[in-house]
Amino acid sequence: MRLAQAVRVGAWILVGLNLLMAVGAIGIFNRMAPAIAVIIERNERSINACVDMLAIMAATGSGSAFPNAEAEAFRAAFTRARDNVTEPQEAEILDRMARLQPALFRGDAAVRGSMIDDTRKLDQINREAMVRADRQAQQLGRAGAWGVVFMALAVFLAGVLFIRSLTARVVRPLEEIHAVMTAHRNGETLRRCSGADLSQDVAAVFTGINELLDQVQALHSGQAGPGGFQPAAGQPDSHPLAGAGQPRTG
Repeated sequence: MRLAQAVRVGAWILVGLNLLMAVGAIGIFNRMAPAIAVIIERNERSINACVDMLAIMAATGSGSAFPNAEAEAFRAAFTRARDNVTEPQEAEILDRMARLQPALFRGDAAVRGSMIDDTRKLDQINREAMVRADRQAQQLGRAGAWGVVFMALAVFLAGVLFIRSLTARVVRPLEEIHAVMTAHRNGETLRRCSGADLSQDVAAVFTGINELLDQVQALHSGQAGPGGFQPAAGQPDSHPLAGAGQPRTG
């Protein structure tokens, strides 16, 4: 039956669309990378600033005063780091480095060693923050992916159960009705609708069809008479379902 085929195809299309939705959700989780990249970029700015400050201190030499150009470059790198605070531990280190800058520029060796240590600490803080962000992104991505997988599996199983229920409650009863009507048109007048585990509505429909067929059979038997009388040639058949399903002419 076309109706049965249409119902089956429509149900499977529904299941397929749900699976495509699940695949799309996984794709959305994979696109979380740009948001994580923003976090990494912010920490990378501080790391680059630390690298610049260490390079400037190495270039000036121990115990030497900073030339104006190197001092300005150091201040610019320090400003980039101070304006890009992403972790709470950075504030204390940056405040201490700001206080020690004048002595560093004068060439104080002890201050120079302290500034190198603070710069390395600042660099390490940002590197550890990047590692934590990466781990959190991986955990979130895995959790989201598995969540979508379980959701897709649940939708798929629900779709399969829906198809089985629809087939048992609608498609098979319709196929049975179609088979009984076809058999009756072909002369199998004793064929009746039957089935097991029918819903109440389908059972009521089957009962009504069977009663109608019984009435038609009784009417046909009464017209035939005890001697087996049949309509004469050229006279219309008195069977109410004799012309069912045939095209009308004229």
